[in-house]
Amino acid sequence: MAIQATGILLDGCVLSLLAKEDAYGYALTQQMKTTLGVSESTLYPVMRRLQTDNCLTTYDMPHNGRNRRYYKITEQGKARYNECQAKWTDFKSRIDTVLTGGLLQ
Repeated sequence: MAIQATGILLDGCVLSLLAKEDAYGYALTQQMKTTLGVSESTLYPVMRRLQTDNCLTTYDMPHNGRNRRYYKITEQGKARYNECQAKWTDFKSRIDTVLTGGLLQ
């Protein structure tokens, strides 16, 4: 059984990687694919949505005669990332409580 990362979790993961450093699209999707098993076809729409929401910006850099599109987190993206972290911490705590036999309060 695999647990699927969707929605806010994918947003948080993409923003987390970009909070550390800018990354070009392919490298970013490969890192997410290796770590979470998420496909490129799932991630590019997430990245476009984050860009539309002003959480990411892009810029092109030449590489071996071609341009690579780099993604950069914005201040709004950093705020969204902090929200994702807070929501994840709360959610993880609740799941840990249930899975370890505790009751939700």
